[in-house]
Amino acid sequence: MTHHGVTMKNPVSLDLCYKKYMGDLYQWLPDGFTTIDLEVLQQLDLLHFHETVHVDSGVTRYFHVVESDEKLTLVNEEFVIWIVPEKGENDGCTYTLIARNSQDDLHLELGFITKGIYNRSHLVLQIIEKYLLEIHATEALLKKLS
Repeated sequence: MTHHGVTMKNPVSLDLCYKKYMGDLYQWLPDGFTTIDLEVLQQLDLLHFHETVHVDSGVTRYFHVVESDEKLTLVNEEFVIWIVPEKGENDGCTYTLIARNSQDDLHLELGFITKGIYNRSHLVLQIIEKYLLEIHATEALLKKLS
């Protein structure tokens, strides 16, 4: 999805992009949201609870935060992330959308949902970090191959 001439740090522009994605989610995310479970955490290599080694990649360090009643929006030069908590009968769930932000264009990369025991803020942030690193690595590889 291309948004030429849109300042991506403008909250109104970001909100319009978010509404456009959510309005026709299956066009932008044909596979829908990935539901986070034990298997996905294992694939993302996030099951090492006793390891405290953290590599500062620089990819996930600096974000501008835009907060509204509906969602939290994180923005930097490379990514736009929408974190949308939903209150439910029990614990509720959290929807997260990650878009690549490049040259005034936004491209929705993926979405995931956390529910139940997986719906914890520290875990959601770790999952976001892993996905950002994967997207960054894929972009670097594609650049190298072209």
